[in-house]
Amino acid sequence: MYTLPSKLKLFAIVFMVIGAIGIVSGFLTAPKTTAEVKEMMAAHGDGHGSDASHEAPHHETATTHEAAPSEGHQDAHSSEEAHLEHTLHQMQNRPWSALYIACFFFFMIALGALAFYAIQFAAQAGWSQVLFRVMEGITAYLVPGGIIMFVLLALSGFHINHLFVWADPEVVAHDKLLQGKASWLNGTWFLVRAAIFLGGWMLYRHFAVKFSRNSDDETDNRWFKKSFKISAGFLVFFIYTESMMSWDWIMSFDPHWFSTLFGWYVLAGMMVCAITTIALITIFLKSKGYLEVVNDSHIHDLAKFMFGFSIFWTYLWFSQFMLIWYANIPEEVTYFITRIEQYKLPFFGMLAMNFLFPVLLLMNSDYKRVNWFVVLTGIVILAGHYVDIFVMVMPATVGSSWYIGIPEISSIFFFFGLFIYVVFTALTKAPIVMKNNPFLKESKQYHY
Repeated sequence: MYTLPSKLKLFAIVFMVIGAIGIVSGFLTAPKTTAEVKEMMAAHGDGHGSDASHEAPHHETATTHEAAPSEGHQDAHSSEEAHLEHTLHQMQNRPWSALYIACFFFFMIALGALAFYAIQFAAQAGWSQVLFRVMEGITAYLVPGGIIMFVLLALSGFHINHLFVWADPEVVAHDKLLQGKASWLNGTWFLVRAAIFLGGWMLYRHFAVKFSRNSDDETDNRWFKKSFKISAGFLVFFIYTESMMSWDWIMSFDPHWFSTLFGWYVLAGMMVCAITTIALITIFLKSKGYLEVVNDSHIHDLAKFMFGFSIFWTYLWFSQFMLIWYANIPEEVTYFITRIEQYKLPFFGMLAMNFLFPVLLLMNSDYKRVNWFVVLTGIVILAGHYVDIFVMVMPATVGSSWYIGIPEISSIFFFFGLFIYVVFTALTKAPIVMKNNPFLKESKQYHY
């Protein structure tokens, strides 16, 4: 049995406390009025306000030649106020966006681990049985992470904040495209879908873990057979709900844009993060004297999956980017133009972290058996995919008002601490290696 060290428990709690303080600070320091925004922009030497005041008269001159000077002045003032109001919403969105990104990032790790766990049962894989309890521990985060995710979705879907533009009735009233999507993108149906997704995923996790625990006390394979059946059914449910989840929770930040590859793109990132986390926790536990049955071949196979899904993610990224960029359709290519112009460093940086780095370090088969190589690559991969989610969310919610500061770092700290606490506490609930499984002997003697 695994015992949670007091130092690790304290480590997780300290991260949660520091993160929570920083999150509260981020919300308290966000501007409350347009006057505060104007002061902040002036303090940073931002000329956006003055730019806005000049753009409107030019526009009016070009379209309404007979406009009086007083009317032009009023329009300029109105334009400046509108710009300040928009900037205010962006700055107020920043702590919300930082919280949302970190919450989704750690939640998708748990969800990806659940899918990988189900795949092992459905495929009746022999190599991975000794890693099942690690996967079960990671999936324990689905419950608290899912509850927090649902709360954030509820606050956003009912326009308590300004994250989802389609949730603002005033915007929808003047946008025919959003009106056409209103039957799908509305707060009530949005939350109903989220409840179905989360409920289905958690329900499978509950029964899968229950059957796994029951198998420890039995000598036959009936619980394994039940796990096989529910895993096969769950994977059908998962592949549909994961796609819809990616549309709802990520792609709808830009409701005027869509990509038919987006569900697969999010899935690839989710799987590589989950498998990387499985590898990192396995290596950590083995270094502490647990999981003696895990050998270099198990780590090698996990690293192969890390390498393979990194390539798959890159293939989907390039396919999505190349097709849209080459077609050059304004309503599609704007998505990438915004990110390249305003988020150039994170946009291209995450491509290097998620593709070039894993390829260079994990291409060689021998390196996949070296634990510190796998750990180093894994840390870069996780950081790269956090930046990937950052680039998917921030341009639509914060625009050019972004930077990495207290809200972003604090949100990562809080959810990292919560993730560590929940996962390693869950590992203490059952033997670290399952006792009865038809493939257990094969897994223990893997490649010996």
